Amino acid sequence: QVQLVESGGGLVQAGGSLRLSCAASGSIFNNPTMGWYRQAPGNQRELVATISSSGHTNYVPSVKGRFTISRDNAKNTVYLQMNSLKPEDTADYYCHIIGTIYWGKGTLVTVSS
Repeated sequence: QVQLVESGGGLVQAGGSLRLSCAASGSIFNNPTMGWYRQAPGNQRELVATISSSGHTNYVPSVKGRFTISRDNAKNTVYLQMNSLKPEDTADYYCHIIGTIYWGKGTLVTVSS
């Protein structure tokens, strides 16, 4: 049984910052590749960033240079530092173990203009 719990969402003004956390628990082995996704109302869920067990990262072009994904393997936690936030970043943000069925329940980020 694997559980992913996101936290850190909230309301922020455009240009502000938030740091999301995803704490993983349960039967997790070999520090799997993790991803942050987001889903805005009326839109499909989209991949935002991924990080491999070794720390290699990838970002969707719309967040590159503004968001940073990182992980603390000892704590089984993945982070998403979001800077220079824009209203279009407003969405529910989810973490996911890539290639598995495991998703968190999400944390809402709202960016006001």
